[in-house]
Amino acid sequence: MRDVHSYEVELDWLGNRGEGTASYRAYGRAHRLEAAGKLHPIEGSSDRVFHGDRERWNPEELLVGALSQCHMLSYLHVATNHGVVVVGYTDRATGTMREDGRGGGAFTEVTLHPRVVVRDADMAERAAALHAEAAEKCFIAASVAFPVRHEPEVVVAD
Repeated sequence: MRDVHSYEVELDWLGNRGEGTASYRAYGRAHRLEAAGKLHPIEGSSDRVFHGDRERWNPEELLVGALSQCHMLSYLHVATNHGVVVVGYTDRATGTMREDGRGGGAFTEVTLHPRVVVRDADMAERAAALHAEAAEKCFIAASVAFPVRHEPEVVVAD
């Protein structure tokens, strides 16, 4: 079927320090995420607060990153469809996760702060409005159970 897409990744835990999970502090959180055809694996861990390696990506950062990427890709598509010429795009995405006191937790929100640079001043207003349509088209945002907010900035190229 053309409208159903499947994705497969492989995860390899690298944190057995010789005693496995004998205790909470006995094992490392390092892991590698790979997918067929990808040039580079993602070196991951848990967040430092959960005894992870701060130099590796953690799942929470990857989730926030996936939302940022998805919105950007949706936005660029929508901009093209509406004749808005984007010549630059950056984002500073932030996410908030709250622990539940039982060893788990959940994200409560993610806020994207996209800065879009458009070619011409007459495109700026339309460019700002297109974030709503892009948000509706983002597969990842449609899949999460918390709000994904947008605080965009649109500037005109020099």
